[in-house]
Amino acid sequence: MFEALKEVVGRYEELNAQLSDPVVASDHEVYSRIHKEISDMKPIVDAYLAWTKASEGLAESKEMLRDDDPEMREMARMEVDELETQLPELERALHVLMLPKDPLDEKNVVLEIRAGAGGDESALFSGDLFEMYSRFATSRGWKVSVISSSEGTQGGFKEIIAEIIGTRVYSTLKWESGVHRVQRVPATEAQGRVHTSTATVAIMAEAEDVDVSIETQDLRIETFRASGAGGQHVNRTESAIRITHLPSGVVVSCQDEKSQHKNRDRAMKVLKSRLFDMEQQRLASERADERRGQVGTGDRSERIRTYNFPQNRLTDHRIGLTLYKLDRVVSGELDEVIEAMNAHHQAALMAATDGPL
Repeated sequence: MFEALKEVVGRYEELNAQLSDPVVASDHEVYSRIHKEISDMKPIVDAYLAWTKASEGLAESKEMLRDDDPEMREMARMEVDELETQLPELERALHVLMLPKDPLDEKNVVLEIRAGAGGDESALFSGDLFEMYSRFATSRGWKVSVISSSEGTQGGFKEIIAEIIGTRVYSTLKWESGVHRVQRVPATEAQGRVHTSTATVAIMAEAEDVDVSIETQDLRIETFRASGAGGQHVNRTESAIRITHLPSGVVVSCQDEKSQHKNRDRAMKVLKSRLFDMEQQRLASERADERRGQVGTGDRSERIRTYNFPQNRLTDHRIGLTLYKLDRVVSGELDEVIEAMNAHHQAALMAATDGPL
């Protein structure tokens, strides 16, 4: 890792020198690309310089322990104690910064929530999950746009698909994919018995044109009349769109917009993200041995979390996390859960890489 750090510092200095070149400064695209690369590297360089300064300071203080002056030796001993406490923390922070980066972390996401076992209660739970993620997104300054939805008969959603746009959305939400289980007394339960229901969450990195190539001849596009809420237009115009990707069999429908063109664009966005996600899942499967120690498998069928309302308890089964503040979590306070997942993931990666500097 020490050699890799020296390469990062060298590259950082080289890029900073390039920014002062008039030719580079006059090319907005090149200048912006270099400036972004410098910004990405700066936290690593700053952490490395802090670690280097502390390491050199520790060596100097240990030399001072040999001084003839008792006061100098005492001052040196205090500095040694302080720096020996700081260095492991600086080293760990540096190690975390040097962990392999997920190339998808900066992407926006397509969120899909589907009701599972439990009938109407499952649809209501899907609605609660969507509300939870929406509130969390709002707290982060992200934008949530519903792409398509199918409401449950008693409320909630049989299925809801939304786009979330913001800073590092995929990096933050990627561990949310899987089966979420709820245990609570439904409003319709006269005997007060606790029921168990499930909903499936999928977090998919939003695909760009460079990520997925789709041939026109591989698509079957159909129009149909929208159903459900949406005004009188649902009864007289075929504005809804169904797109089938023939090679994979993936089918996407969208009917929430009055415009057929808008429904088509939204359906294509979901289709691209699903195909991109399928490819990422395939690659992850190939790296199964490598990923075995990491958080979860990414499998949509994996039960990841239980929401127990009678006990106000949330349990994440992947890392053994239990919080007795379910009411706050479902109101959008997901930070503690997400931070615990990231910390577990970082620890797994660190264990798989070289140790100290």
